[in-house]
Amino acid sequence: MYDHRKLGRELNLFDTDPLIGAGLPYWLPDGALIRHILEEYIRSVERQAGYRHVYSPVLGKRELYEISGHWSHYSDDMFPPMDLGNEQVVLRPSLCPHHAVMYRSRSHSYRELPLRMAELGGMYRSELSGVLGGLTRVRAIHLNDAHIFCTLDQVADEAQAALEMIRRAYEALGITPTRYRLSLPGPGGKYVADAEKWQRSTALLTDVLERFGLAFEAAEGEAAFYGPKIDVQVTDGAGRESTLSTIQVDFHQPEQFDLHYIGADGAKHRPVMVHRSIIGSVERAVAHLIEQHGGAFPAWLAPTQLAILPISDAELPNAAALARRCAELGLRAEIISAERGSLGARIREVRQVPYQAVIGAKEAADHYVSLRLRDGRRLDPQPDGDVLARIRAFVDAHGTALWDNAARHCPERKS
Repeated sequence: MYDHRKLGRELNLFDTDPLIGAGLPYWLPDGALIRHILEEYIRSVERQAGYRHVYSPVLGKRELYEISGHWSHYSDDMFPPMDLGNEQVVLRPSLCPHHAVMYRSRSHSYRELPLRMAELGGMYRSELSGVLGGLTRVRAIHLNDAHIFCTLDQVADEAQAALEMIRRAYEALGITPTRYRLSLPGPGGKYVADAEKWQRSTALLTDVLERFGLAFEAAEGEAAFYGPKIDVQVTDGAGRESTLSTIQVDFHQPEQFDLHYIGADGAKHRPVMVHRSIIGSVERAVAHLIEQHGGAFPAWLAPTQLAILPISDAELPNAAALARRCAELGLRAEIISAERGSLGARIREVRQVPYQAVIGAKEAADHYVSLRLRDGRRLDPQPDGDVLARIRAFVDAHGTALWDNAARHCPERKS
């Protein structure tokens, strides 16, 4: 069982400092690299799915959140407003009000819908110190968020497409969901009072889950204040369950912000707002990945993808040449030279690196490498160019496989 708080520090991925504050981790170079790769992966997936990316400020006037409903339903989890001249500004607790305003800033035709707006943006929650921990519960959150503005008839297809994006991302990251939850409102005044909207949005999400063939459990009291959610639940090594990904149907904010589009009939119509997050917050996603893989990340996500191990200093020029070729191919390689210990000790040092290329005198003379895989397999010596091409192919596949068993042996070596 792995604890990301301990392992993440041992791997030099992130840390915290009392001077910065509780719930405000900072990212060290390898952690920042993982985060950057993960963010670029999800942006690429979104672009392929027709999303357009935006940036919006992390501050907003208090009035913005009064209109959205956050101030009346969610202010206990928000930081206090800051006085700025004659107005008050607030660190945003979510991105959706900004995106609603951005949609409203331009006129839209039904021909433009669905309009998919995505942002990997910062938001801030005033979490109590007692619940903060590592990367899973923080006060500064960077959310893979998106809002789809669409017609009522398009909601089910958009939500189902988001579920498929989640499935593909989990496959690439090696994440297994624990369960799917239909999060519904509970008693009390926490939720927007509009029974008809709740019934419509709940029916839509129930239909999506059933069409996708997913078993799910209903959970009262877990909805957003404005609408029900599909929550994808994961479990950490200690058995604690949390939400990683989510899809929400929102009739409330389009009405609050008076959003509309021009229909085929020339009249104004109200869009539906579908909220969705494929990997949730970057912080929680990385925390789960650390624990899921014990720091041995999928090859495409690993900070160092290839460790180059020359047997002695005589092979250092070949190792340096191989490292340069890796850089040209966009592979992340590090030379682990003989001054760092015996070959066995160095291999143990890089045991979490997906690929380990050993270069001895014979390999150097022939421009071959003896490749070891993180899972313990040792492949026959192969031409270094062939090895790098194969590694590049596995990295580009964005999967969890390191190598295929059908290609474990290389052609005969040159004499």
